[in-house]
Amino acid sequence: MFKFKELYDNYKSEMAFGLALLCLVVLSFGLASRIPLDFYIESLNPILNGSIAAVSLFGAWLMLRHHNGIHVRILWAGILLVWGILATLLLTHLVAYNLPISSEESISLRGRELIIGNVYAWLLLRYPVSVLRPGWQNIRRALGDLLPVAVISAVHELFPVDLRWLLAIWPITWVVVLVFHISKYRRWCEENYSSMDLIDAQWIVRYIIMLVITGVAYICMSFSYNASHAFTVQWLTLLMLVYSTEQILYRQDPWNLLRRAKAAKAAMEEDETGDVDPDLMSGEYKATLEQWMATEKPYLNPEFRLVDLREVLPLNRTYLSQLINSAYGCNFYQFVTNYRIEEAKRLMREKPDMKMHDIAEQCGFSSPVVFSRIFTRETGMSPSEWSQNNT
Repeated sequence: MFKFKELYDNYKSEMAFGLALLCLVVLSFGLASRIPLDFYIESLNPILNGSIAAVSLFGAWLMLRHHNGIHVRILWAGILLVWGILATLLLTHLVAYNLPISSEESISLRGRELIIGNVYAWLLLRYPVSVLRPGWQNIRRALGDLLPVAVISAVHELFPVDLRWLLAIWPITWVVVLVFHISKYRRWCEENYSSMDLIDAQWIVRYIIMLVITGVAYICMSFSYNASHAFTVQWLTLLMLVYSTEQILYRQDPWNLLRRAKAAKAAMEEDETGDVDPDLMSGEYKATLEQWMATEKPYLNPEFRLVDLREVLPLNRTYLSQLINSAYGCNFYQFVTNYRIEEAKRLMREKPDMKMHDIAEQCGFSSPVVFSRIFTRETGMSPSEWSQNNT
């Protein structure tokens, strides 16, 4: 069952990131209010749209060049490509035809611009949907997600309905669905990988936070179109595209890593029987695993994965996960974390002069910050405090 407290405990830094970004948006609304609307429409707006188009098209080229067969990079390249084309078309209209983006009789965005905003939201939602619900999204379902936008468009054309309220309903629904999948995604990662930083479920939370804040800013702009609101939405969009491209380009896709292991796994499963002796699960296999962990210390590798246990245990991923859960009462991530913390304690006892960043690196933690956070959470004291009390 989804628990908001669990989400908060696991993603405190991401919540702080969202709060800081929200404060920055509010500050931008205030400071940018001095920008004259005419100056924004004639000069600043084309410059920002041109920047968004350039960043999107360059990012798409970069992703396609370095996708390495990773699905989410190819997907993000497609998103950037479509976004870049749309931004280029809008820029062409702004420069060549002086296209108005607000109605003459009001300060609100026109209905068609609100529909375009929903299309942009649909594009940005493709990435988290693909990460949090792998295999669910296909072309038919993705296009089906545009059905609410088509309905809104038809309502706008046929009836005098204020679309500003309808604008928020569809994206908010999807964001709520994705938030409920975050905990499930994190648990899946913990059952298969020994380092959250290689997968970084926190990045998905940051992405959704940026998406929500950008959407709220867009809705504010739809109610009151002025230079301050429009300027804020555009620099937010630019920031999100740049930051997301950098993060996706340098992050691993856990589902892709697992798919690569499926070929070897399938070949091995052909020779396996359907059932495994429970005594072996808790006895012989457990002894074999503990001996291997003690002698080879595979947990010192930050990229240590559940499927790597098959080096000594002839089991598929499901049985390996069952072995860890039944024999040790925890998932794979916690199982490996316990070994890494014990190794860190050993080094601190035997080598009290050793630097904490060296201990973190040698014990398989991705960074000293991660080491300190996990060690403090598991022992109730920081590494330096523990070292002072036990050496």
